Amino acid sequence: MAKTAQLIGSSFAFLDAVERASAAAALNRPVLVIGERGTGKELIAERLHRLSPRWGGPLVSLNCAALPENLVDAELFGHEPGAFTGATRARAGRFEDADGGTLFLDEIATLSAAAQERLLRVVEYGELTRLGSNKPVTVDVRLVGATNEDLPALVKRGRFRADLLDRLSFEVITLPPLRERAEDIGVLALHFGRRMAAELGWPRFPGYTPEALALLEGHPWPGNIRELKNVVERAVYRWGDEGAPVGRIIIDPFESPWRPGGQPQPDAAPPARIDPAGDAATLPAPQLRSVGDLRAAVHAYEKELLVAALERCRHNQRRTAAALALTYDQLRHALKRHDLLAAYGG
Repeated sequence: MAKTAQLIGSSFAFLDAVERASAAAALNRPVLVIGERGTGKELIAERLHRLSPRWGGPLVSLNCAALPENLVDAELFGHEPGAFTGATRARAGRFEDADGGTLFLDEIATLSAAAQERLLRVVEYGELTRLGSNKPVTVDVRLVGATNEDLPALVKRGRFRADLLDRLSFEVITLPPLRERAEDIGVLALHFGRRMAAELGWPRFPGYTPEALALLEGHPWPGNIRELKNVVERAVYRWGDEGAPVGRIIIDPFESPWRPGGQPQPDAAPPARIDPAGDAATLPAPQLRSVGDLRAAVHAYEKELLVAALERCRHNQRRTAAALALTYDQLRHALKRHDLLAAYGG
């Protein structure tokens, strides 16, 4: 685990998850951490360990999806010489490595049925048997599992043991995606930007232009904090001007006119649009008044689009922001720019 990583944020959903992890840390019980990729599941596992009475013991991690199915058992429970082809000597598994501490199993939903059965025995009785041995080994391990899957749904489909889920789900901490933590995006972007500037040897981090920050806050972040970190670090590194605020954000590093296969097919169907009670794509195009220059025309068009969206969403500003693919703060800034705040519940 990255020891320099930190839990950063002030949104209610995020702080609630952190508080639940802090409360559960003191108890010697299994915990499940659920969340999309890049939401910080590993950091929560580390917090559970560091705030527990086991903080002086080992914190051992295993990504269950990173190993072939036939090696997961050996990694978890260890093996004796000759247990399988290539096993020339005895080896302790991750459970024995974590004895007296915490074992973090990432992507726990990918475990095979056989591995789940063996895991259940360890969780219930604190005993395991190395592959190729009949001698039980006693271990004292606190288990933390993580996944981005819906485990109860997997149980219904027969892909995860119901009895194992019962044993693991003493506490379940579900992390919110970054798109539901809009107020944390700017704070996180500043944190990652400062760290990258320090790595590059800059005397200080100059921050971002309002346009760059608006782009960061408006992106849906399917890769969550991990994606945001990469985007910010890449932006600072490519910007190269330590005296000026970062003004260029490249969300997709593969974006290029020479990208192989990147040209859209002529017969490709346009992407389906949702209509969240006022999607911007379904709003009637405002009729522009006669204006003398492009800037004034754009200004007038934006104002009429804002008014049309607000009327469509019955003056609900949060619904209007969603319909226009803006953050709430971006919408408020736009309303202020067009002197619309007072007229629409400023």
